[in-house]
Amino acid sequence: RAGGGPLAELARRLGLRTDSTIFFVSAGLMVVFLTLMLVLPGQINDIFTAGREWIVTNLGWFFILGVTAWLVFLAWVALSRYGHLRLGGDDSRPEYRNLSWFAMLFAGGIGTILMFWGVAEPISHFANPPMAGVEPHSVQASQEAMNFSLYHLSLHTWVIFTLPGLAFGFFIYRYNLPLRVSSVFYPFLKERIHGPIGKAIDIFAVLGTLFGVAVSMGLGTSQIAAGLEELTPLPDSVGTRVAVITVLTAVAVTSIVVGLDKGVKRLSNLNILMAVGLMLFVLFTGGELVFLLRQIFESTGRYLESIVGLSLWNDAMADYTKDGGWGWQGGWTVFYWAWTVTWAPFMGIFLARISKGRTIRQFVAGVLVAPSAFTVVWFAIFGWSAMRIDGIGGDGGELTREVVTEGQVPLAMFEFFSNYPLVTLIQGIAVVVVALFFATSSDSASLVVDMLCTGDDDPGPVRQRVFWGLSEGLLAASLIVLG
Repeated sequence: RAGGGPLAELARRLGLRTDSTIFFVSAGLMVVFLTLMLVLPGQINDIFTAGREWIVTNLGWFFILGVTAWLVFLAWVALSRYGHLRLGGDDSRPEYRNLSWFAMLFAGGIGTILMFWGVAEPISHFANPPMAGVEPHSVQASQEAMNFSLYHLSLHTWVIFTLPGLAFGFFIYRYNLPLRVSSVFYPFLKERIHGPIGKAIDIFAVLGTLFGVAVSMGLGTSQIAAGLEELTPLPDSVGTRVAVITVLTAVAVTSIVVGLDKGVKRLSNLNILMAVGLMLFVLFTGGELVFLLRQIFESTGRYLESIVGLSLWNDAMADYTKDGGWGWQGGWTVFYWAWTVTWAPFMGIFLARISKGRTIRQFVAGVLVAPSAFTVVWFAIFGWSAMRIDGIGGDGGELTREVVTEGQVPLAMFEFFSNYPLVTLIQGIAVVVVALFFATSSDSASLVVDMLCTGDDDPGPVRQRVFWGLSEGLLAASLIVLG
């Protein structure tokens, strides 16, 4: 597998089972990028800021259009005559039961993000409506806040995971190609996917996965540290966040060593059960059961009613309606899409791996529709409860002050739970749920990076998998230290 040359010899000496070029070049470039960020933080920041500004200004509309086009394509292919084709041979069947499959794909995907933004995003749009002419904290602002939250984190986000996952699963398992991102380019590159071009694609995918997941780990860690500050004497400091990452990286590495079936599967099942338990607690103890049940259905209808307009809206009239001009979508919608794209190689490969044997129709329904439906229920319960507490029709309350005025987004969920019984217990459970989501994403990403290097779904040597798990944690900790 390692081939010849000095890198292959080094891989053999270290007891690795991998493509030596992909492994060592990816690891080397990760160290180079990290070193540059440590040595030249100001210059690197300026370069990334300028690049982001240019992309958002000139290509933001293209991100929005592209993701919407993917959604239309996936709906078509699932309902077409190709929907019965399986990811694998015609006789292959799914390896995992539906519940475990859903738990793994959801926990490895955006579970951490729902915990982070479940309260904070609706409150942000509620207090600062994206559309011109909408009064903050009004009924219209609350409805639009829910529409935008669902637009950002339901169907469109999962489209960015589903399309690559479908492509990887189809070509890898039906054409017996390596479990790598380069395999999806087989129709164009043919056997060149095994050469320098294919290796370059896979190296880029490894780096994108490492850095993309590291950003999410940073968000999750900031929320955990904020929760610990509420519950313990520990301050929400850089030191605390690094300590949290250290502990959770140890949990993730343990899961990596155990493997996909025992580690990730069991961790995901536990995670989703605890998250559902939190959601039901909010539903039944907030004193607004009927209101929330009605909002689940009404929010679904409003979201479906507005999805066409939101999917194509790119604030083209902002220069005439807003003092700052076009920019809101750059900080929200385009940021979400670009950030989610960095997860696409990791999630695509992971989804393909756990979905072998399913039909295209089953895959799209399970990966696109089911998590999106869960997201709608989650936001309807947490978002509407938060806006009701903050004061619909009023001037804003503690949640607005925390999230918008003071910018303490990681504290939003914990401030929210202070309005419910058993405050300390529930805040503690929320910290554990965020931590488990974080650990699940980390170990899933590390296993996928290892698959990208080995080219198949057989787990590599323990030391090889542990290396990527530790690298993920080190990278996230370094980004936190750098601010």
